[in-house]
Amino acid sequence: MRTSWLLVGAFLMSSQANAAPSEWKLVVHGGAGAIERARHKPEKEAAVRAGLDRALAAGEQVLSSGGKALDAIEAAIRVLEDDPNFNAGKGAVITDDGRAELDASIMDGSTRAAGAVAGVTGTKNPIRLARAVMEKSPHVMLAAAGADRFSREQGLEQAEQDYFILPERKKQLEEMKAKRLSALTVEYKYGTVGAVALDSHGHVAAGTSTGGMMGKKWGRVGDSPVIGAGTYADDRACAVSATGWGEYFIRAGVAHEICARIRHKGEDAQTAADAVLAEVKSLGGDGGVIVVTPKGERVFSFNTKGMYRGMADATGRKVALYSESEER
Repeated sequence: MRTSWLLVGAFLMSSQANAAPSEWKLVVHGGAGAIERARHKPEKEAAVRAGLDRALAAGEQVLSSGGKALDAIEAAIRVLEDDPNFNAGKGAVITDDGRAELDASIMDGSTRAAGAVAGVTGTKNPIRLARAVMEKSPHVMLAAAGADRFSREQGLEQAEQDYFILPERKKQLEEMKAKRLSALTVEYKYGTVGAVALDSHGHVAAGTSTGGMMGKKWGRVGDSPVIGAGTYADDRACAVSATGWGEYFIRAGVAHEICARIRHKGEDAQTAADAVLAEVKSLGGDGGVIVVTPKGERVFSFNTKGMYRGMADATGRKVALYSESEER
């Protein structure tokens, strides 16, 4: 059963230079999947909610002072990467051979400039590396050893593998192997963090960061670092960050498809997001998205049991984990 949550903001945006300032908006997610209240211990639920709130607070600090959407989403994602309760940065899931291989991407809706990294192993905050690729290289995506080398050349903070890998993740991998479970087993499949924002200048931005799938093999890369699949931002339409079964999100071009439906078909953000998630479902995949538009629409759409998510604007912050019925 598809679950979506629509939160519509003020309609104040204009692309003209003499337009009134937009009302800033921020949306974050921390992964989608088999997220049900019965599966969470109270202390885990409290920690996740607190982490989402801290991420919102970091982005809010940028946006409330007139800062850029791009800076806000980076700030929010860095908080989530540093929080071991999420599958990104510290606490990321690990590969079949016990390594952390991290992916991230970022996109500026005002210029459609983008940067992405895949399979990096030593950068403390992969979202910073994705932004460095966007701003300080002629490329859009770097991978593996080359991305690690570029990170060091840019002077970004490095970390040893022991920083990223928690004992809990090692135990999960051992359990998977002992039970001969697949990386696609629902308890291990999902986890990604992301943020989308609209700033007071009317610009949108999006970013996504992940450790990928627990037990992944062969250098597998999902949708998170793929511009147009896991991340997309365009001031003419919207900004999107996705989480879910990456192979299907790549095949459906989820993030770009949502923006294209808004731009070319004139659909509202909720309609576009729900339609594309339904297409993913029809292919056999599931997950969720967060969307913000220059008009101020803020949308969550997911077809899993739940999704870690939160939103903020000038009126305050709100976080949620479960389906709408469980949140009531």
